Amino acid sequence: MIDLTDDTWWRTAVIYQIYPRSFADSNGDGIGDLPGITRRLDHVASLGADAIWLSPFYPSPQRDGGYDVADYRNVDPQFGTLEDFDALVARAHELALRVVVDLVPNHASADHVAFQAALAAEPGSAERGLFHFCDGLGEFGELPPNDWQSMFEGSAWTRVTEIDGTPGQWYLHLFDETQPDWNWDAPGVRVDFETTLRFWLDRGVDGFRVDVCDALIKAPGLPSWPYPTHGVVQPIEGRTPPMWDQEGIHEIFRDWRAILDSYEGSRILCAEAWLPPERTARIVRPDEMHQAFNFAYLEQLWDADAIAETIVSSLAANDAVGAPTTWVLSNHDVMRHASRFGYDGPVALEHGVGVDDPQPDRPLGLRRARAATLLMLALPGSAYLYQGEELGLPEVTDLPDEARQDPVWARSHQQIRGRDGCRVPFPWDDSTSSNGFSSVAATDTWLPTPSYYAEFSAAAQGLQLESTLSLYRSTLAVRRSADLQGSALEWDSMPNSGTIAFSRGDTHVVTNVAGEPVPLPSDATILVASDPEVRATRLIARDTTVWFTTI
Repeated sequence: MIDLTDDTWWRTAVIYQIYPRSFADSNGDGIGDLPGITRRLDHVASLGADAIWLSPFYPSPQRDGGYDVADYRNVDPQFGTLEDFDALVARAHELALRVVVDLVPNHASADHVAFQAALAAEPGSAERGLFHFCDGLGEFGELPPNDWQSMFEGSAWTRVTEIDGTPGQWYLHLFDETQPDWNWDAPGVRVDFETTLRFWLDRGVDGFRVDVCDALIKAPGLPSWPYPTHGVVQPIEGRTPPMWDQEGIHEIFRDWRAILDSYEGSRILCAEAWLPPERTARIVRPDEMHQAFNFAYLEQLWDADAIAETIVSSLAANDAVGAPTTWVLSNHDVMRHASRFGYDGPVALEHGVGVDDPQPDRPLGLRRARAATLLMLALPGSAYLYQGEELGLPEVTDLPDEARQDPVWARSHQQIRGRDGCRVPFPWDDSTSSNGFSSVAATDTWLPTPSYYAEFSAAAQGLQLESTLSLYRSTLAVRRSADLQGSALEWDSMPNSGTIAFSRGDTHVVTNVAGEPVPLPSDATILVASDPEVRATRLIARDTTVWFTTI
């Protein structure tokens, strides 16, 4: 069972992200569900994780993979019931796994009852005040209220037809047109989300990963911003984008923190905010959120100097506010790191890859991914893993275009393939056409499962001592037993150019990114190595990470 007296678990936790549609299907409909997750939690516990994070499982038309929420306090029937959710939490807690769920406060589904009421109401009404409804520009209001662009391409505004059939106001959506942005200046929005927090806390959840949390407050007057806003947010010409990182978000986070602190045990908030380290650190001040994903780190190329500089700046920013740094390499929104490290040079993390695009070097990508994972797991703080990375799963780069479901594919007029390639169902074994994902052998899965995923299956890798799954298990076991969590990072002298080297207590970590082979000290005892050949050669070759002691 989880230890409710452990108030600091989140500072060093390894949290495993589960994308419910793609983890395990218990009823044979080709879509993952909550009972399927519950049946497979032993896998996560045996991996050595401390908690799970569930991507949205709420009622939704699934226009954006569940991030278009129609009801924040229920379970979508395709995923199960509230009773299924309760059973999942109970089983997770039995296995000493905490449960973090997604909170999606920036936008709702257009099917949400509040937005439907807003569409039926008059301009200027209280119903419309819960969202950002504005009159258009131009002689007849035919132009959008400003020049903001959607994160999913195209305008961030959609015009409505009023109840009398005439063209009417416009509403703001930073993402798909079916995802209207809430207006967080409206007291009713704040009260309703506080009710949502308490609803799930009362059901035993241990925290919330907060989607797009830095966009809740928009600058007064919604001023012009003619620039794209993909990736880590940066000021342009001395201005902060008016839809990101506004000062008012911190008041909201402090209110939420007070609610979580009123519950037994240490319940946490983790921020999704694509901000530079020094701005992200402001979100994790002592009375705000507990964690924030380090997207500056996730975006780094396989380059020793750039990685080291980001580690230094991230630790300095978070240490200044007494918060841990939260590291991540993959999630449901970006190309899997086993594939993106198979390219040399920049990669569009959210754009996806098609069969006609340049393909990653799969063996090179996996080799670098294993090394990158060992480097990440040796760093001070918390870490998030994305389902399937423990198998070394590559991005599915040959997904048929007709199967794609990411809304960016349509909104970009089939120019950007999007994020479906990292969301393909999990391969549990090679016994069926779905690689064990579905309980029915011949089921067609919601995204097609490639035949080559069978060679990466959990069942196959569990029998291989040098598999990526075995590497994750052994690394997490050493991470815990070596008490890395309690030791500060001290930089060691770099053995050569292209190498990262540091110590955590008695444990030394060397990552050879692009240098000449590095000899291990003669008295080195290897704890874990991303390349098993190191044990025989005693050399840390390029694209390899080793943890060792010299005692």
